[in-house]
Amino acid sequence: MGFFTGLVTLPLAPVRGVVWMAGVLTEQAEARLYDPGRIAAEMQQVADDVATGEITEEEAAVLEEDLIRRLHEGRARSL
Repeated sequence: MGFFTGLVTLPLAPVRGVVWMAGVLTEQAEARLYDPGRIAAEMQQVADDVATGEITEEEAAVLEEDLIRRLHEGRARSL
């Protein structure tokens, strides 16, 4: 990048920084959302909630389907 181009695009630096930060935050959020260890822990929590009667079997089935979908989606993204 030349000196003149750097001066002309300098006012856009904050925008580029915000866009970069948004990308980093998105990557981190997706990594947490599709983390197999986290999904396994959430699956165990669902089982524990059913065992204590906090949620019904039907509610657990819906939650488990969502967790399985996230697990499959995470594996597909990593390929």
